[in-house]
Amino acid sequence: MNNSTIAESGEKLLTTRNLVMCAVLTALTAVLSQLSIPLPSQIPITLQTFAVALCGYMLGSRLGSVSLIVYALLGAVGVPVFASFSGGLGAIAGYTGGYIIGFIPMAFLCGLGTELNNKALLAVLSLAGLAVCHLLGTIWFSIVSGTSLLSSFMVASVPYLVKDIVSVVCAYFIALAVKKALRKARLGTAD
Repeated sequence: MNNSTIAESGEKLLTTRNLVMCAVLTALTAVLSQLSIPLPSQIPITLQTFAVALCGYMLGSRLGSVSLIVYALLGAVGVPVFASFSGGLGAIAGYTGGYIIGFIPMAFLCGLGTELNNKALLAVLSLAGLAVCHLLGTIWFSIVSGTSLLSSFMVASVPYLVKDIVSVVCAYFIALAVKKALRKARLGTAD
């Protein structure tokens, strides 16, 4: 790869439109994280998985991941962007830290699915992204709570699976509608 190709791909990634879209979707993730219902398991019901999938579908694999990295870093430094207005390293080290980390590969895989222009691969990659997120969340929950992986899976993952699958599907169709509206307004998307 020569320097002009690197510069061109860098410029394509770092357009004003892409930066604005990335910031808007990072902010949307923070807002949708606050719509939460606390549960005894210490893992609230939120719209975070919807927002994460939307980031991937709207921004693609690279910028979708960047958006969630920014979200995680904002939370890590103490900005209250996580569920229930929490933030800081303590929130990441808590029961839901694995999910927060898992959002990054989930957004990447959802975005990659849209880039491949194949509905079957889109479905597989979206479910794989959700599975990775739940796997990291379950492992982290197991470590923090001191329970077995199976017990953690039953408490920290199973109750949320149907809601999260529905969230991913809804995010895809909303992303399609938003992209169509942006194209019609000649504002484009980060594709």
